[in-house]
Amino acid sequence: MGILKNTMTCLGVLAAAGVGETAYFYRRTMKRNNAKVERTMKMSGTDWSQYAPLMEKRKAFMMAQPHKDVYETSFDKLKLHATYFPAIEENANKKKVAICFHGYTSQGLSDYIGLSDYYLKRGFAMLLPDARAHGQSEGEYIGFGCLDRKDALVWINWVIQELGEDVEIVLHGTSMGGATVLMASGLELPAQVKGIVSDCGFTSPKEVFTHVLNTMYHLPAFPAIQGADIINKKLAGYGMDECNAKREVAKAKVPILFIHGANDTFVPCKMCHEIYDCCASPKKILIVEGAAHAESYYKDTEKYEQALNEFFAETL
Repeated sequence: MGILKNTMTCLGVLAAAGVGETAYFYRRTMKRNNAKVERTMKMSGTDWSQYAPLMEKRKAFMMAQPHKDVYETSFDKLKLHATYFPAIEENANKKKVAICFHGYTSQGLSDYIGLSDYYLKRGFAMLLPDARAHGQSEGEYIGFGCLDRKDALVWINWVIQELGEDVEIVLHGTSMGGATVLMASGLELPAQVKGIVSDCGFTSPKEVFTHVLNTMYHLPAFPAIQGADIINKKLAGYGMDECNAKREVAKAKVPILFIHGANDTFVPCKMCHEIYDCCASPKKILIVEGAAHAESYYKDTEKYEQALNEFFAETL
């Protein structure tokens, strides 16, 4: 009886510890007010200070261009926000728009400071949404691409209504935004969507969280991930592997350009190869040597822009 009692006591302690770990992980990761950009930047392992002068210069150029706030309503009645930049160089024959989706804990005007120089100077308009539970968009629970892909449809339809049926749309996503556009590829997208660019996108929340817990915190994924999955289904309305980019690109019809940094420790490069291998639509891939998480454009701007030029030459 003593052995049984001690065993039950130990199991109770372990169960309580598991509940505590799950609650701690969920609060820090999935809820708006607790997910901090400083923690994300530290975990990403990218030294952004080296690019600060370039980004300040490009931000000044970007914000000097005409732009406006746009608000739409999500499928679950959240007020979503985006910033719209009309094209600088008008093209009489074609209207091109890049809808750009940012990463975890960021916002629309942050992640595309560098690429605004590329898109705006090449005749593209840009729409920069704040993901749900980020920036000026409403929402308490982060969507991690699973819900954000449905929000992407809202912004696609806004662009078509704003610019007309003859508009050509590119979806460009970075990190969580990359997962968003890859997950959106499995939906029935309007014909105006001509191409998708995913930069360091992940497969699913479950798989990327498992990687982070194992490699950065040296913790087992169980029970935190399984517990968070149960909580998230109840509170946010989706499971941690309910939408997986590998499964969605297997249904894709729109061409996809995959970009990833070879030295990415936050979202491992192997995820990019896994998703690429599953992709059913026309596809290209660029692996940037020496680039950490979301650093590919800055690490090798020439190669990145060349890949975009070649991709758009075939898709637009």
